Amino acid sequence: MNINWRNTVALGLLGNKIGMTQIFDSLGNIVPVTVLRVGPCIITQVKTKSKDNYNAIQVGYGNVSPKSLTQSELGHLQKSKIQPLKYLTEFLVDKPEAFQVGQTLNIESFKEGQLIDISGKSSGKGFSGLQKRYSFTRGPMTHGSKNHRAPGSIGMGTSPGRVLPGKKMPGQLGNKTTNIRKLKIIQVNTQDNILVVKGSVPGKPGNLVKIKRSQ
Repeated sequence: MNINWRNTVALGLLGNKIGMTQIFDSLGNIVPVTVLRVGPCIITQVKTKSKDNYNAIQVGYGNVSPKSLTQSELGHLQKSKIQPLKYLTEFLVDKPEAFQVGQTLNIESFKEGQLIDISGKSSGKGFSGLQKRYSFTRGPMTHGSKNHRAPGSIGMGTSPGRVLPGKKMPGQLGNKTTNIRKLKIIQVNTQDNILVVKGSVPGKPGNLVKIKRSQ
């Protein structure tokens, strides 16, 4: 069904990243695009300010076996007579009374040329050093240098006598929630629930993504 965007603040959908490819526009230019499979999503709960202190709708996506859910997750969905869903997320809305539990949301809400924000987990690259993680410069490789890729000094001496919080150090690279703003929709295929957007989207193929209209 069509969604009235005037009733929403950040209503969006969940989907999966299929992969990247390239297409040709009307002028013959190559456009790098990401193909997404979006929805259909089901409204599993409607929250109101009088009952929950804020207005929002909870959206579910991805049919799974009941055995893959916990008893609390399964009971939450069975309460509303909704099939088991793998992912649940919330979106703030202005008028929650415009939505109903069990209502299906799909990509008919999006149009070609529209700008959207897409968030998802970036690809994990494991434990990485400072050169790869923060683009630090390395030390000299010749003339007897013993400092090639080491971080060097990481803190002051007597005062304060400790390493300050937030210091850039080696560690986990990637595997963090990343938000890419204002991606342009190139194509909308409502029959197959396929969305084609210009540019790259966080994560690997098959990665879960959250899509909402740019404000």
